[in-house]
Amino acid sequence: MVGILGGTGLYDIEGFKDRREVRLRTPFGAPSGPYVVGTLGGRPVAFLARHGRGHRLLPAEVPYRANIFGFKKLGVERIISVNSVGSLRQEIAPRDIVLPAQFFDRTRRPNTFFGGGLVAHVSLGQPVCPELAGVLYEKAIGLGLRAHRGGTYICIDGPAFSTKAESLAYRLWGADIIGMTAATEAKLCREAEICYATLSLATDYDVWHETEEPVTVELVLQNLSANIANAKAVIKKTLAALSAPACDCGSSLRNTIVTAPSAIPAAIRKKLGPIVGKYLR
Repeated sequence: MVGILGGTGLYDIEGFKDRREVRLRTPFGAPSGPYVVGTLGGRPVAFLARHGRGHRLLPAEVPYRANIFGFKKLGVERIISVNSVGSLRQEIAPRDIVLPAQFFDRTRRPNTFFGGGLVAHVSLGQPVCPELAGVLYEKAIGLGLRAHRGGTYICIDGPAFSTKAESLAYRLWGADIIGMTAATEAKLCREAEICYATLSLATDYDVWHETEEPVTVELVLQNLSANIANAKAVIKKTLAALSAPACDCGSSLRNTIVTAPSAIPAAIRKKLGPIVGKYLR
């Protein structure tokens, strides 16, 4: 099963067969809303609107752990995330698609499933599944879209956009795009052993650019209308092309748990069973 996380402007996706809604409870609370489950392009798919129906949740209010845990419970092995971003580079124009390879996380929100008596340290040197990102990029180019593979996504809490000083600093740090959600999801997906890649949809030049219009909600929504249609087309092409995973994402927790098995509380074993159960038998 493939999971799709819809961001700003992507609250549903057409073409589902055998469509049904699944509401889940998780040890981390309720997800952003019901998962829409069915088949899309002949493949089992679960779709979730990150910000909830009607876009009710701030980036810092999104229940990231519940969302990813819910996907895990549904049997999702790969997640395609859709995020709107600002461009920090002249060559990444509004309405371009970016498949970032790295994240710089400046958020202050819960971003791990572990704790409470169970310690694990996953590797995040390569936080994006290269296989999944590669297929997404290939399909975007095949559709004639302007797409960029690689680069760094800097993630901020929001909800305010950056100051100009911050935007200029992020450029000096080497960041290429800026958003408010993807880094948290990437970390949690790695812990949950789920492949993760994001279609980052550029809507503006943030506020660093001297001649282009600075980012506003109106500008973001205007460019998103075109971006979302492109993202849906890329996703559908990708679903049809995916083969069995050949990456290491599905075993990323192997040898990462450092707590002695005898010291792990029974309640934590039960709570995180869908994620760590196979390593604690």
